[in-house]
Amino acid sequence: MKKFFWRSVILIFLLSGASAVNASDFRARLSSQLSQKRNLDDIRAEISFGRDVAARILGTIPLVRDEALTLYLNRIGVALAASANRPDLAFHFALLDSDTVNAFAAPGGYVFVTRGALKLMADEAELAAVLAHEIAHVASRHIVNELRIRSQDTTGMSLTSLIVGSSDPVRLALQQMVDQAVNILFKRGYKQQDEFESDRIGTMLLVFSGYDPTALKRYLRKIPTLESQSTKDLSRTHPPLSQRIAKIETFARQNEFFRLKQGTLHQERFESYVRSH
Repeated sequence: MKKFFWRSVILIFLLSGASAVNASDFRARLSSQLSQKRNLDDIRAEISFGRDVAARILGTIPLVRDEALTLYLNRIGVALAASANRPDLAFHFALLDSDTVNAFAAPGGYVFVTRGALKLMADEAELAAVLAHEIAHVASRHIVNELRIRSQDTTGMSLTSLIVGSSDPVRLALQQMVDQAVNILFKRGYKQQDEFESDRIGTMLLVFSGYDPTALKRYLRKIPTLESQSTKDLSRTHPPLSQRIAKIETFARQNEFFRLKQGTLHQERFESYVRSH
């Protein structure tokens, strides 16, 4: 575990060009928030289930097939995820060909951001902020935990049992859970407390990785100014932006993030990868 931790710190340092602040303190906070008991079967079930959900996402919105840009997303995302206390998952990041301003995270480490969301970003720190928020949903197992409770209430079976089951009723129950997960992502949205938690954890990942701690707040502030259909999905599936921004500011103030020197923006690198594609 120590070897993994220091390898993660080195990777983040090389990517961001800035040293992490109070690394051990932030690592301890993340570990305390994200520590959950998981056995190998549960992890495999989470990944398998997430793969099915990701396939449904891609069946709805096509991928942007740009190898250089996809590699860039994965460099940033993997570095952020290395600090999210989920070494049991291999995270994957991709760009969706949609003008809507949104991002999605399927269980098991599958994270997507739309072309419309990317267009709204000003620098790499804002991209990292959106990816960190989605990573937090995965790391906290928000969808899995909610559906686990529903499944046990309705079928008496755990997600793991449904994944390994082979009977027709079990397969039907699993398909219904995939439908419910997709409904959370596209229509109903996460629970408000889950969104607020992901904002907090995402902000911590930014700070730990050396990025500008105000990046998520900066990005969210742009969205209400858009007079477009592209933001309707976001407003329908997320808490009011004003509440999210206020809670991020309170969290940052309580943890004295604003006393830190401004973190890395990497605007030029962002421009070279994003604006040229």
